Amino acid sequence: MSSRENEIYDVVGIGFGPSNLSLAIALKEFGARGPENGISSLFFERQPSFGWHRNMLLPSATMQISFLKDLVTFRNPTSSFSFVAYLHASGRLPQFVNNQDFFPTRQEFHQYLEWAQARVADSIVYGSEVTSIRRQPGTAPELSDRLLLEVADTAGRPGRMVQARNVVISTGLVPSMPEGTERDERVWHSSEFLEKYRRTDPGQLRRVAVAGAGQSAAEITRFLYDELPHAEVCAIVPSYGYSVADDTPFANQIFDLRAVDEYYFGTEQTREAFWRYHRNTNYSVVDDEVIRDLYRRSYDDDVRGVSRLQFLNLTRVTGVKRAGTETRVSLQEGSDGEVRELDFDLLVCATGYNAMEPTDLLGDLDRYCLRDESGRYRVERDYRIVTAPDMRCGIYLQGGTEHTHGLTSSLLSNIAVRSGEIVDSIVARRAEPNDGGTVLAEAGKGTFR
Repeated sequence: MSSRENEIYDVVGIGFGPSNLSLAIALKEFGARGPENGISSLFFERQPSFGWHRNMLLPSATMQISFLKDLVTFRNPTSSFSFVAYLHASGRLPQFVNNQDFFPTRQEFHQYLEWAQARVADSIVYGSEVTSIRRQPGTAPELSDRLLLEVADTAGRPGRMVQARNVVISTGLVPSMPEGTERDERVWHSSEFLEKYRRTDPGQLRRVAVAGAGQSAAEITRFLYDELPHAEVCAIVPSYGYSVADDTPFANQIFDLRAVDEYYFGTEQTREAFWRYHRNTNYSVVDDEVIRDLYRRSYDDDVRGVSRLQFLNLTRVTGVKRAGTETRVSLQEGSDGEVRELDFDLLVCATGYNAMEPTDLLGDLDRYCLRDESGRYRVERDYRIVTAPDMRCGIYLQGGTEHTHGLTSSLLSNIAVRSGEIVDSIVARRAEPNDGGTVLAEAGKGTFR
């Protein structure tokens, strides 16, 4: 590894999906106020190029949030990085308006994200993965606020070491598979769906199954039914059919900035009520249009006297094993029902994700990070992990903060405002005196929102 430990940045972002892309834009716009506001930053992403849920860019699949909840608008409505600015640059603004739809296709929104990241590309290093973070060795006062990051090149080129005063971790959600189920060439997670599907001969797929009760499960079921007219498609749904997502105006208020404050500063009873009453805005729910599409297909099957689309309700996958060229899936109806086995050519598990967990990445640094009585990171309102008093470096999380900040922590709805709050925090903290009694350069006045 070639050592370039003299590289020092105010902010290093780990992972580069929409959240850290929004942060990179916020930093760029803050620096545009004047040279005295510059905050040096660098972002590392292990993928070779930008990509956000590429394997779920299904035909006609739409976003579940308004185009106004883009990377910037709720923080800076005049930003040149908005979705509207992208439409104007692409020459499609009049056509989009004529479409009279708040919800662009997922494909178009992904194109918007690619357009935005190209404009901050000078601060992104693709094909690079941060493998460890540790405190900068030494006792000099000027080293007290620095972290040392080891970065590996995923293509095998020499790595590097960089220093950072703050790190912002946004490595994304972790795919979750049913217990006793491992991924292979015929057992996929939804996060790899399109890539795997394009490498498969559709003619070999005569009987396919999709496990899950959420949006991805329903969309993949619809896609396979339409793409494989010769195949039987089986939806394995742990609930009694799909539940509709609540996107009504009052329910959507839980994604507002005020709701984040009410959740963060609320009592345990308040937080529990958020989840009890409003999980159906996002978790294990499906858009009404997709549910109706699937029901119509099922009804049309009945009219024609065929049974291509089948639903196994109140059923979950309990295990998978190979049976020659087929995949034998163990299924249990209810919590204590009899287990039966069915053979499929393909099983797609749209069974969700686990929250981002940075413990392994932090390594020994984790001992400076304080936790609550449930063993979860204590996190400040500005998304910074609460650390030991002698730990001056900032460790910020974009994700993995559902227990402190509520339902928006892993969603797009609040990323624009959250990025502004993180920039505000970094600016305010670097104006504070360090352990050596000096004052770090003040970067600006007021808040950045």
